Amino acid sequence: MASYGSPVTPTANGKGKAPAAVKIKTGIPHTNTVESKDGQKVRARIDASLSTSEVVRQLCLNMKLTETSKLYALRTDTDELVTDDNLSRIVRDKTPLKLTNAPTIDAAEIVSKLQSRDDFIFRPALRELKKYIKEDDFLTAFLNRDGLRQLLGIIEGYHGNVLSAALTAMDNLMEMDRGWENLPSSFITRIVTIITTESSINVSRPAISILKRLVEADPRSNPAPGPSSSRGTFGGKGKAPMTVYNYGFDVVYEQTRVRPAFLETVVDRLSSPEATTALNSLRLINALIASVTDEHWEDFIRQLEQLNVRKKVIRLMDNNHGDDLASSILDFQSNVVRVTYRRKTTPVDTTNEMHREMLNRVMLAADLPAGDGDEDKWARLGFESDDMRAEFARVGVLGLECMHDLAVRDREDFSKMILAQANRDPQRRCPFAQASNEVVELLAEHWNIFSGYSTSTSYQPFLLAFHRVHNLTTRFFLRMWNESSAAVYDFPRVAALVRSQVKVALRNESSTSWFEVEREMLESEYRKVRERQMKELELEDDLLNKAPIRRLREALYNESFNFVRDQRFQCLMDGAWFVNAVPVVTAQKERPQRAWRFLRLDKTKKYLHYVDSTVKMSIRGGLEDLPERLEVAQIAEVQLHTGAAAPGLLPSSHSDVNSANGMSAHPHSFSLISAQGYSLADQVADSAATFSDWVDGLSMLRRDGSVVRKETQDMVNVLTEIGLKIKLLDLTGEKIDIPTALAYEPPPDNLDFFFAD
Repeated sequence: MASYGSPVTPTANGKGKAPAAVKIKTGIPHTNTVESKDGQKVRARIDASLSTSEVVRQLCLNMKLTETSKLYALRTDTDELVTDDNLSRIVRDKTPLKLTNAPTIDAAEIVSKLQSRDDFIFRPALRELKKYIKEDDFLTAFLNRDGLRQLLGIIEGYHGNVLSAALTAMDNLMEMDRGWENLPSSFITRIVTIITTESSINVSRPAISILKRLVEADPRSNPAPGPSSSRGTFGGKGKAPMTVYNYGFDVVYEQTRVRPAFLETVVDRLSSPEATTALNSLRLINALIASVTDEHWEDFIRQLEQLNVRKKVIRLMDNNHGDDLASSILDFQSNVVRVTYRRKTTPVDTTNEMHREMLNRVMLAADLPAGDGDEDKWARLGFESDDMRAEFARVGVLGLECMHDLAVRDREDFSKMILAQANRDPQRRCPFAQASNEVVELLAEHWNIFSGYSTSTSYQPFLLAFHRVHNLTTRFFLRMWNESSAAVYDFPRVAALVRSQVKVALRNESSTSWFEVEREMLESEYRKVRERQMKELELEDDLLNKAPIRRLREALYNESFNFVRDQRFQCLMDGAWFVNAVPVVTAQKERPQRAWRFLRLDKTKKYLHYVDSTVKMSIRGGLEDLPERLEVAQIAEVQLHTGAAAPGLLPSSHSDVNSANGMSAHPHSFSLISAQGYSLADQVADSAATFSDWVDGLSMLRRDGSVVRKETQDMVNVLTEIGLKIKLLDLTGEKIDIPTALAYEPPPDNLDFFFAD
C-alpha cells in the first residue's frame, strides 16, 4: 500500500515547505487541494487505488488531527461525498476537496437540530437533510437515530417553505427504496390533503412524487424473493438496497376517500399553465390507472371519466411542453387503450344495475310508439333478439356505453333518427343497434384495440374521444344507408363503405383537427365516397375486408407479435456485450473504469445478470460468470437517446463502438429507468441488430409488454401481412373468388339426361 512521504506542517493559508502527498504507485501524480474544517489547506497526492477510508486516515495523520479518522469524510467543493466508487474520477479531475464530518456525525447533528423549534436552527438542517439523505451511510444513521419520526412530524405540522423542504427530503429518502416500509396511514392521508389543498408547486411537486411512489410500491409487483446479497442496481457496490412493496393502489385509494376533492384537484391541474404542474399530475394519474386493482377498477375509472380527464389530456397534446410531458401523454394514451380493451371484452349483464339502466335510457330516448311487446321493442331498435349479452358479444360494455352516449347526448335528435328508420319498410330499415356495434368494431380495429396495448409513438387525440367519434361515425353510417337506398342484405356493403371513410377521416390523426373530421363525416357525398372506395378496391381485394379475414388478421398479428417477442427474449437469454455509457453532459469528466459489460437474462425472466470488465472476454453459458444481477421488475422504462431533444449518451471510450463525431449521442445508446426516475444502467450496443434485439426485448419484459420502436412495430405488421397472404393463397388458389352467397342459374331446357355407369 502506498503511504505518505515525509510529513510537513502546512499553514492555514496552504503555504508550507512542500505539499503533503500520498505517493502514487504508477503514472503521473494527481494533486488535489484538501481543506479542513478550520480552514487548513494542503495539496495531497492521492493514490486512486486506495480505499476512501485509508485516504481519510492518512490525511488526518498528515494534518495532525487528534480525533479518530472515523469522524471524518471527504467531500468535493460541491458537497459530493467521496466514496470508493467516485474516488478515481475525483483524483483524476483534481477536484478540490473538503475534510468534513462523517455522514454519521452529520446525521446525528441534523436529527438533533430537527427537534428544535428555532427557525434559525432547524431550517438549515432541513436544507442539509435534502442533500445528504441519498447517501447510504447518512441514511442508516438518520434512521437509527429516529430521524424519520422527526421528519414526519415536520410534514404533519408545517406549511410553506418548511413543508416544501421536508417533503423534498422525504421524496429523496424514498428514492433509496428502504427506510419507509412502515409509514403510518396518517402520513398518506396528510400527503393526500397536501395535494388537495396546497397550490404552491414547490409543495405539490414532491407530495405528488411521494404519493406516486406509494402507489407503485404494490405487493402485486413483488417478484419472487432471491438472495439479498445478489440483489442490487447496475454499477453498484456493497449492500444492495431493499425494495419496498408495502403499499399499492388499495392502500392509497382508501386514504383519498378522506378528501373527496383529491382526484378532481389532480385532474384540474392538468390545465395548469405551469408545464411542471401538469406533468406531475399526469404522472400520478398514469400511475393510478396502471396500478388500479379489480376491486376498485369500475369506481375509479368512472370517476376519472366524469372529471373529463381525456379532454384535458387532448388539450395538452395541442401544446409542445417537452419530451417528459410528451412521454407521459403517450403513457396515458396507452392506458386508455387498455381501459378500452377491458370494456370491450367485458360482457353486458342485464342483472348489473348500471348496464340495465343504460339500456333503459337508450330505449326511453328512442321514444318508440307502443308495439307488440319487449321483443318487438328491441327489434325496432335494430337488435336481432332480446338477449343483450349475445347482442353485445363482439363489443361488450364498450358498445353499450357508446350507444348510451349517442342516445342521451341529444335525446330529441336521437328519437327522430330512430323513428325515421322504424317507419321504413322492414327490408329497407337500417338496424341501428347493429350499425352502432359495427362502428365500435371498426374503430377498435382502426386503433388496434384488440391487442390490449398501444404501440403508437404519435398522438392519437381522437382515440381519447372514442365515444364522440363513434357518435359521428354512426350518423355517417345511417346517412350512407339512406343515400344508397340500402336493404337489409346490404349491411356488409355499407359497413365496408364506412370503414373506408374512417381510414380517410382519421388519417394523420396527430395533425388533423376535429373540424376536418366532422367535415369528412357530415359533408361527404355517397357518390364520391363510393367512387373512392372502388378505387381502393382496385388496389386491395374486397376479400380482405370480410369479417372472417379481419379476425384472421387479428390472430396472425398476435402470432407475429409473440414470434418477435420470443425471438427477442432468446437474444436476451443468449447475452451480449455492451459498452458502459456516460451522459454527454458529463462525458469529458466522468468515465467508468470498466468499459465493457456483459448482460444476460435468466430463464425465469426475472433477473438480468451481468459482469463488468475492462476488456471483452469469453463468457460461459449459464450464470456462473455473471456475479451481479438486477430485478427486471425494477425497470419501469427503456429510454432511447434519439432526437435533438433527447438526453444523449456516449460510450465510455471515444474509440468504442464507432462513437459519433465530437460529443454527439451514440445512436445505439439506451438507458434502463427505474420507477423512481433514476437510471439503472446506461449502455451502448455494438451493432444495430443488438440494439434492436435488446431494446425491444427489455421493453416487452415490462408489465404492459409495449414496443418502443416504430421499426419493430412495422416488422410485426409486415409479418402479419405476409402470413395473411400465405393463408389466403391456401384459401383462394389462383385468385378464385370466394362467393358471399350462392347464385342460382335457370333450369336447363332439356331434362332428358343420360347417366353413364
